[in-house]
Amino acid sequence: MAKKVTTYQFSRQFKREYNKLPKEIQKAFDEKLSLFLKQTSHPSLRVKRIQGTKNRWEGSITMKYRFTFEFLENGLIFRAIGTHDILNRESQ
Repeated sequence: MAKKVTTYQFSRQFKREYNKLPKEIQKAFDEKLSLFLKQTSHPSLRVKRIQGTKNRWEGSITMKYRFTFEFLENGLIFRAIGTHDILNRESQ
């Protein structure tokens, strides 16, 4: 899965959740995003498929905060961002 992402978008849900995050987590995500766009499988991102799904993935911002995304035909969409609890919602 080591690919470079050239086209991506953010869901409305992602944007709302991002704006509610503490500023230091927003900054940490922005740094991880830069890394993610260069190499989706960078070890510090700990990217893996969300259990029980076919095309939903998670990545780590910190040990507590995650982001989720889905590959599309031409790029990907960032679906959600928040504490580890978002994975429960995303797996349904």
